[in-house]
Amino acid sequence: MRDVGFAGGVIAILAILFLPIPTFLIDIGLALSIAFSVLILMVALWIQKPLEFSSFPTILLIATLMRLSLSVATTRLILADGNEGVSAAGHVIQGFSQFVMGGDFVIGIVVFLILVTVNFLVITKGATRIAEVGARFTLDAIPGKQMAIDADLSAGLIDDKEAQARRRELEEESSFFGSMDGASKFVRGEAIASLITIVVNIFGGIVIATTRHGMPLAEAADVFTRLSVGDGLVSQIPALIVSLAAGLLVSKGGTRGTAEQAVLGQLGAYPKALFVAAGMMAIFAVMPGLPMLPFLVLSAIMAFVGYTVPKQLAAKEAAEAEQAKAEEEERQREVKESVKESLKVAEIELAVGKQLATTVLRNPQELAQRVNKMRRKFATQYGFVIPEIKITESLSVPTKSYQIKFHGTAVASHQLRIGELLVVTGGGHKPDVPGEEVREPAFGMEAMWVTDAFATEVRREGFSPVDNLSVVLTHMAEVIRNNLPQLLSYKDLRALLDRLDPEYKRLIDDICPAQISYSGLQAVLKLLLAERVSIRNLHLILEAIAEIVPHVRRTEQVVEHVRMRMAQQICGDLSDGGELNVLRLGNHWDLTFHQALKRDSKGEVIEFDVDPRLVEQFGTQASEVIRRHLSEGKAFAIVTAPDARPYVRMIVERMFPALPVLSHVEIARGAEIKLLGTIS
Repeated sequence: MRDVGFAGGVIAILAILFLPIPTFLIDIGLALSIAFSVLILMVALWIQKPLEFSSFPTILLIATLMRLSLSVATTRLILADGNEGVSAAGHVIQGFSQFVMGGDFVIGIVVFLILVTVNFLVITKGATRIAEVGARFTLDAIPGKQMAIDADLSAGLIDDKEAQARRRELEEESSFFGSMDGASKFVRGEAIASLITIVVNIFGGIVIATTRHGMPLAEAADVFTRLSVGDGLVSQIPALIVSLAAGLLVSKGGTRGTAEQAVLGQLGAYPKALFVAAGMMAIFAVMPGLPMLPFLVLSAIMAFVGYTVPKQLAAKEAAEAEQAKAEEEERQREVKESVKESLKVAEIELAVGKQLATTVLRNPQELAQRVNKMRRKFATQYGFVIPEIKITESLSVPTKSYQIKFHGTAVASHQLRIGELLVVTGGGHKPDVPGEEVREPAFGMEAMWVTDAFATEVRREGFSPVDNLSVVLTHMAEVIRNNLPQLLSYKDLRALLDRLDPEYKRLIDDICPAQISYSGLQAVLKLLLAERVSIRNLHLILEAIAEIVPHVRRTEQVVEHVRMRMAQQICGDLSDGGELNVLRLGNHWDLTFHQALKRDSKGEVIEFDVDPRLVEQFGTQASEVIRRHLSEGKAFAIVTAPDARPYVRMIVERMFPALPVLSHVEIARGAEIKLLGTIS
């Protein structure tokens, strides 16, 4: 029945304009008008944002109509029964005429004129201007805000429901400021109506009292002036309160929070300003001719607030940080306990056995520092950041062993000795201490396990014993190098492209996806990383790809062209002391590989057809020569014909994954070549 009651209330307000109302109902109506105005002011003070009080223009119209109807009713009573005295229009008007005016109608007139001036020229005029400008700016900003909502929706940052809610809020905001621009005119019109009403009441009452009731002119002027000014004060005070509420509402703008938070929170957020103001008040307190007590009290209050506010802000920030930390821990705990978390697989994981964890995980800070250092080294060397390494203690791993996993699959494992050090001998002289001969896990070189007690003696003989943590990290680094293509995800590719200069972003827009897809670009980078070619000079790689993709679409052919363009970098990374040591294929094997390449009518290689016995024979001869040169400890590369290079690499990598294979066109101009021998 609320809708019926509301409609009845509006009809009752309209009825007051035409029907005579008894004085006790007039008192109730005036009291209700004051209470209603105070309620509107309190709501305007406590709302968080202006749109929460979007019905204010309607409420303002109803409140104004109520005061005008009551003013008409009191005017009727004043003119009809004013000869009976100051109580003719009810006790509320009588009380205001005696209390506010102090029994002197001149004081009442002055107070009434001041209230009308403050309301009409100060509060209402400023609120009207703010509402007008706010409505204009809001309407001008609607197209841009709607485009921003559409952009967020297209980018997936928000869903359809969120977009609809934002559009609805935008519509409500524009309607609200437009309504407030017109609603402020209600208060201005009421102020003018109050002035006209009080003049009519005074002169009309005096004429009626002197001509019809035979009252003396002085008595009639005194009575009707008190009644008229009292009536004007009763209607003007609620109007002033509502005008203040309107001013607070439109002046709040985009500030969120209650008026207390917006005003006191921002005024008290600057302790230095409070201390300066306190100092000024203290100066005024000691100046001759000025009262000391008020300024001194204000100075003390401001100084106290300036001293306590920073502590309160710090305590509040600490409490918020603690709460945020607790919420984050709770969220992480819920995520860990959820079933979905079990579906996530770490890209790189080091699973350590329970007994080995006592040494490897003994110092988590040192481990984290060395892992981060290794990731930075990889980023500098190969041009992209490898994923974070997850280190866990696993019960499924033997107690003295560890496993290196990529995407949940174990790719390497090894067993260590607790309390012993690993001495790499490389097949040469061995330390003269007891120990067990093994092969170290990273490169397969000959080594020995010796106990910690012989560490000093081993160092005295010129060896460098390695602890368990260094063994694990060295092994992991080598495994990562052998699996770099698996670690370059599509997300990493987009991150690399986003960091490029704007000119190269335009180059990417030209070739992707018109000539090569982003996944094809990722495949090119993966093939380069598979042979340990750094992609740190990504702009050079993109230029080389842009040269070849209009003519060639096969990824392998694109990679060969990119390698030729990056010859300077490849040779520089493989050089040892400024020299590039190479091991070339003999004439027999050059001819064999050349004859095994089958070409189409355009001369492009379409098949590699070779006798398996020749492949086995080449592997045996190449392995013998390569091992002999590897034992000398020099870095070198195999050099072959450009067409045969991928296939030679395919055979050699089965035995020596880290050995680079170059073609003749990949030898940089001006590179100093040192021929170590031939595979023949």
